[in-house]
Amino acid sequence: MAEQLTFDLPVREALQREAFFVSPSNAIALATLDARQLWPSNKLVLTGPRGSGKTHMAHVWAMDCDAMIIGVDELAQADIPMLASLRNIVVEDADRIANVSDARATEEALFHLHNLTLAEGGHLLVTASTPPNLWKIGLPDLASRMQGTSVTKIDAPDDALLSAMLLKQFEDRQLAVSYPLIPFLVKRMERSTANLRRIVEALDAAALRLGKPISRKFAAQVLDNISLNTQDSI
Repeated sequence: MAEQLTFDLPVREALQREAFFVSPSNAIALATLDARQLWPSNKLVLTGPRGSGKTHMAHVWAMDCDAMIIGVDELAQADIPMLASLRNIVVEDADRIANVSDARATEEALFHLHNLTLAEGGHLLVTASTPPNLWKIGLPDLASRMQGTSVTKIDAPDDALLSAMLLKQFEDRQLAVSYPLIPFLVKRMERSTANLRRIVEALDAAALRLGKPISRKFAAQVLDNISLNTQDSI
């Protein structure tokens, strides 16, 4: 069969609360975010591995309390007093602070945002893959404030969460799949949320290129190809 011309169309990711699946691996973190009136000093760090749902959870919180979301790599150029005046702020991927182009300016911006937001009586939510004691922060005052911030964690995904995340990934890409495909993929795939997105992307690309539906047989072939490519790169 001749391969079809494909287009790299944008994926519309649903980030509303109703699209967020609650399971034992993330229920405590979500409940902690929902109880922001109980956060010590009105600040919280949300951690979890890449692809675990931190961004989705942060968007749910931001929608609930009309918060502004900003990436750590945007802080150095941001109007910090204006952000703090909004009272509720999310800073994403803070553990990458040492890798941004102007790390010193970014650290100073986060330090001032932290202080001004709390002085305004607002709430600061920070997301990261690792806890603050592992971040490479050069500014001592910022390091002490981040390390003194309470942490809530999204745990490794269970089968229920992996299944829900797979379904969401397919829905975000407007791909119709039969439900039996989901437990098949959960059983066969590496139990990693980062790997999950890669598998759905590969299935989507292969289905478009070959003009085939995503059946269990088709998925098994794609998973085998992914495994072979991974081994070749080792």
